[in-house]
Amino acid sequence: MLAFLMQTLRIAIPYLFAASGGVVAERAGIVSLTLEGFMLTGAFAAALGSFYSGSAWVGVLCGVVAGLGAGLLHAWASVRFKADQIVVGIALNLLAVGTTRFFLRLAFDSSSNSPRTPGFGTAGGGSALAAFTNPLVWMGLLVVPAVALLVYRTPFGLRLRAAGEKPEAAQSLGVPVARVRWAAVALSGVLAALGGVYLALDQHQFTDEMTAGRGFIALAAVIFGRWNPLRAGLACLLFAAAETLQIRLQVANALPSQFVAMIPYVLTVIALAGVVGRSTPPAALGKAEG
Repeated sequence: MLAFLMQTLRIAIPYLFAASGGVVAERAGIVSLTLEGFMLTGAFAAALGSFYSGSAWVGVLCGVVAGLGAGLLHAWASVRFKADQIVVGIALNLLAVGTTRFFLRLAFDSSSNSPRTPGFGTAGGGSALAAFTNPLVWMGLLVVPAVALLVYRTPFGLRLRAAGEKPEAAQSLGVPVARVRWAAVALSGVLAALGGVYLALDQHQFTDEMTAGRGFIALAAVIFGRWNPLRAGLACLLFAAAETLQIRLQVANALPSQFVAMIPYVLTVIALAGVVGRSTPPAALGKAEG
């Protein structure tokens, strides 16, 4: 049981990072369909930086910078030019897949994965508790309460929520809605990218499309958690537990592998089916300011 819980926490870390970023952006009124792309970008940048520098911390820095750049690109399109946020999200996700695949071949002469890179994780070895020597695990566990404090207990959080609920009223009271949204999307890019950084440095390599839909599951956690950071964090733990169960059933060969692989995604759909229509998103979500 302890091993199951430890594995669940470890699997939950990228979801916690990405969902926290999703809450920040969506609370400001920006649709977070780009979480998958942010994670993939951060993962590749982390692997690239750590491989060529020989330092995992340089990899973290590279992942953060890449996530910041991707977030600013999203804000540039969605806030500056008021483009359709769904279209922007799809485009940036496709861009992330294409660019990481291109640079994977350019930097590592491979179409599937990078060479082994420096990292923090045990790369599949060691005990369950050994994963907690990874500093990104602790950062992932702390990011949810940190974002909750930011959203509900700071002046920036008040402006953030105002920008997502009533941007016109907030603007009339002197809140720089556009700047708040720029900051929110940039922070969202950094946090989601850290989820990808964790994946790459924990596995000691980057593999093509290694995020495997985790960004979309994180977005589902945001919706299931009703745009509350703490509830979204609990939803991440639920989805991570389903993924842990899937892994253990595959190892035990108790059920057909195709059926077992469906478990996390089926649970996500069921969870959303029970929430969509009953929860109220930020009033200005997906609407261009001004």
